[in-house]
Amino acid sequence: MHREPSVTKVFEDDVEKDPDQALMMRFTQGDHQAFERLYHKHKGGLYRYFKRQLGDSALAEDLYQETWSRVVKAAAGYEQRAKFTTWLYRIAHNLLVDHVRALKPVDSLNEPAGGEQPLEATLPSDLTGPDGQLEDEQKALILKQCISLLPHVQKEAFLLNVEMGFTAAAIGEIAGVGMEATKSRIRYANQALKACVQQKWQEQSNVR
Repeated sequence: MHREPSVTKVFEDDVEKDPDQALMMRFTQGDHQAFERLYHKHKGGLYRYFKRQLGDSALAEDLYQETWSRVVKAAAGYEQRAKFTTWLYRIAHNLLVDHVRALKPVDSLNEPAGGEQPLEATLPSDLTGPDGQLEDEQKALILKQCISLLPHVQKEAFLLNVEMGFTAAAIGEIAGVGMEATKSRIRYANQALKACVQQKWQEQSNVR
């Protein structure tokens, strides 16, 4: 089991710029309304973090609730360190890794060499006409399927970066890995998605 994360201390002026951190500090002093504000602000993103990686609503809910339970338990020893969201998702990451390891070893990075291409280039450009909306829905479904096939570490890095807007530096702190490893995970996730989406789109086109 993991201890609650301790992350690199930041400068005091950076701490003051993080309103979530201020709310957490108020909660440590007994302000339960501050906790409610944090909970309502982050509940949607945190639940999606688990749901998109596990594909199991019930399990995602269990880990989601356990994350908040650990936030409450850690409140007494909470210190102003890295951004609250980084601290929160590090707790979530540790819970997810514990679950994955209970089933199988966490996927190692088996990443091919090759150039990078933006994810937008993995899907054919939109066609004008009345079928455009249906085509967009088909593309979104293909992309979702391909994301589900990514190795765990790449899927997490991709979702945190693209869907939740975390920087590579923040993702590295959440996952406990260096900057280069984080960038590699994001890069190879994009490459794998590109290949997967192109293949599935071609297969779908062939049967139309």
